[in-house]
Amino acid sequence: MNLLNYLDRFVVAPLAGNLKSAMALTDTQLGLLPSVFLIVYTLAAPLFGSWGDRGRRNYPIALGVGLWSLATLLSGLARSYPELLAARALVGVGEAALVAVAPALLADCFAPAARGRVYAIFNMAIPVGSALGFVLGGLIGAHLGWRAAFFLAGGPGLLLAVAALRLPDPPRGVQEPAAARPESRAGSALGRYRDLLRRGPFMVIVLGYAAYTFALGGLAFWMPSFLERVRGLTQIQAGAQFGEVVVLTGFIGTFLGGWLADYALRYSRHAYLWVSGIVTLLAAPLAWLALAAPQRAVYFPALVLAQLLLFMSTGPINAALVSSVSAWQRASAAALCMFLIHVLGDVPSPTLIGWLSHRGTLAHAVLIVPVAVLAAGAVWLLGVRVHGRSAPA
Repeated sequence: MNLLNYLDRFVVAPLAGNLKSAMALTDTQLGLLPSVFLIVYTLAAPLFGSWGDRGRRNYPIALGVGLWSLATLLSGLARSYPELLAARALVGVGEAALVAVAPALLADCFAPAARGRVYAIFNMAIPVGSALGFVLGGLIGAHLGWRAAFFLAGGPGLLLAVAALRLPDPPRGVQEPAAARPESRAGSALGRYRDLLRRGPFMVIVLGYAAYTFALGGLAFWMPSFLERVRGLTQIQAGAQFGEVVVLTGFIGTFLGGWLADYALRYSRHAYLWVSGIVTLLAAPLAWLALAAPQRAVYFPALVLAQLLLFMSTGPINAALVSSVSAWQRASAAALCMFLIHVLGDVPSPTLIGWLSHRGTLAHAVLIVPVAVLAAGAVWLLGVRVHGRSAPA
């Protein structure tokens, strides 16, 4: 399900050129497509987060998968830009359900010491699904047209929506030590969100995650176009090469980061933040080199290494997030995190990069990405100190 989540989300990126020609769109309008999706996604997340902390968690997941799959099919039927915007917005409603509720469900299926690997496996779907979106979108868009790409991406999710109704839903907190298990539900939905906003350790994780999401969201949407316009690749080459980099580095990096963080947990209870902060800081200069160096012998290896390091933080930072709150707050915490990281991150970044490109060049516009990567790593390392002064949740 998470793989199709990201496939359906990113299939639009390699189709940007097709959509630009078919609907006579500007770069600002293209950049608005993922931003509108994310605005709706973030607004829907708190509603699903509250549902996920109070009722059976497989029901909102099933609803979400079915809804976003149907909306992807509707994207292929769009006859105008407003219709396409509306369909992409509806995709956001469905995907909010899975991303808000699934982390809380997983936390009750596995012991705390294994969560770095668990979330690494779950989040391997990000690079693999994204890469499939880039590759399939580019190939199908070039040979069969952009409508066919949306149709083929959206269909399989309808079957998984039915399968989601049979997912198990363990008791909340069943994997926690007896002393840490919650006794009862933690107040109203608004009360949970207010409490989370006042938690310094949780908010530091979220703010670093927002900078990280700003960078990756902008890069994911504009990289195929960057490779076409600035590096001179064809549409198929751009989608395929970037997709190959994403799936390879994502698969290896996500697994390696989760394993490394779980191993380091033997030596520091803040290992998830240490690993996330260090690898993200190391990625910043490599990301700048990948976007600024004109020689393929320089920019391509730098891109591979930067992506590898960025994906290494995926499992650890999600494990740190769920471990910073109680079992009865986890769906709400994931939903609030989603809301904030997208409002501050990849809601503005694709549109901002598109606007900067319209005012100047795409080559210069994408250079805001390494700055955001640097900020993310610095905030997460600062979070080690904040967590050190705070009692565990």
